[in-house]
Amino acid sequence: MRFMMIVKATTDSEAGTMPSQELIDAMQRYNEELVKAGVLLAADGLQPSSSGIRISYPEPGGKPKVIDGPFTEAKEMIAGYTLIEVKSREEAIEWALRMPDPHGYGQGEIELRQVFEFEELTDNTESQKKEAILRKQALEQKKA
Repeated sequence: MRFMMIVKATTDSEAGTMPSQELIDAMQRYNEELVKAGVLLAADGLQPSSSGIRISYPEPGGKPKVIDGPFTEAKEMIAGYTLIEVKSREEAIEWALRMPDPHGYGQGEIELRQVFEFEELTDNTESQKKEAILRKQALEQKKA
């Protein structure tokens, strides 16, 4: 089962303050442990919302609305994520607890969310087959 560790943004990350070398070193050690355990799928930091774009759908069936960041009205922002594949929820929690404090200064916060497997979203076998083909194509394109 896959889990996403969502690192919440802070005033520093939204200001574009780069992480300290100490934090980068700690995150690299943590990521090395994830790789050695064979559970790391992806991990990235996100740029501040000031460089983001939000697309909303204010009217059902209407045109999407494009809004440039920053998104100062938002209460919670995301600064990064780590995607892992583990055997249990408990294992995911253990890995999340081992992640270095992402920002320090008492603002660090990580949210752990399980990722839906496509089969959990629908029992339509045609949709499941199509999704499997799409994922296989995406993997092949990545290898090329």
